[in-house]
Amino acid sequence: MTEEELKLSYFETEPVPSHILEKMEECRKKRMLVPDLNLIKRPSQIEGIREASRINTMVLDEVAKQIHVGMTTQEIDDIVREFTHSQNAICAPYQFEGYPKSVCTSINQEVCHGIPARHRKLHDGDIVNVDATTIYKGYYGDASRMFLIGNVSEARRRLVEETRKCLEIGLEAAKPWNTVGDIGAAIVKYAHSRGYSVVRELGGHGVGVDFHEDPFVSHDAKAHTGMVLVPGMVLTIEPMINAGKAGVCIDPYNGWTIYTQDGKDSAQWEHTILITETGNEILTY
Repeated sequence: MTEEELKLSYFETEPVPSHILEKMEECRKKRMLVPDLNLIKRPSQIEGIREASRINTMVLDEVAKQIHVGMTTQEIDDIVREFTHSQNAICAPYQFEGYPKSVCTSINQEVCHGIPARHRKLHDGDIVNVDATTIYKGYYGDASRMFLIGNVSEARRRLVEETRKCLEIGLEAAKPWNTVGDIGAAIVKYAHSRGYSVVRELGGHGVGVDFHEDPFVSHDAKAHTGMVLVPGMVLTIEPMINAGKAGVCIDPYNGWTIYTQDGKDSAQWEHTILITETGNEILTY
């Protein structure tokens, strides 16, 4: 069975419940942006995504057990690759659009997509984001965590804690029949109130059947804008919060790593969530 035939079989055997279709039609009549039906995951798909997400959480738990001052980011990549393979799963980042490693490790002023390397060590006082995505039986789970390495300054500790709070506030806004814009509006309001800025060029995304799906989840958005959040949608919320200005730049040599333009620190936390009829379910963290 081809991938397209498999998708059609889900739609035929696991149709979207009629009361959700009716609510979507109400939203459409109000000129709200309603997702295509293929973005609403069916029960069997959700179970597959949930299992991939469970393994992804285990991967980050394994990193948490071993991360320490003096280790290289390549050692983190080795941990992620070996543990993922031990679960008969696949590291999604590896060779995705040419990305050379199995995980992203972004330190201090690196916003995201830091590439693990044998020469790059974790020093006392660093903050590092480890971003892992797992494929299991064709389904995806995606999450990242911040780690405090050794004796971290109060400013860096506060940035990490407040970024975690931004994620939590975004989760509170990710309710059925709210919009994607409501998530970003809640996050940017809180971040600005704490003296931080929010990266605009990158954001969360739909996930589950593919690595990156619609919708794009901006963390700096206006309330009541963007796609409606319908039960069954699976997406990531992953605010990138800068200690300085919001501007970012890309490494001209590797073409992947994103840095803060002003050289100040950045932090990020990411969860994959399922929109439910009563709120949301965190699938991986």
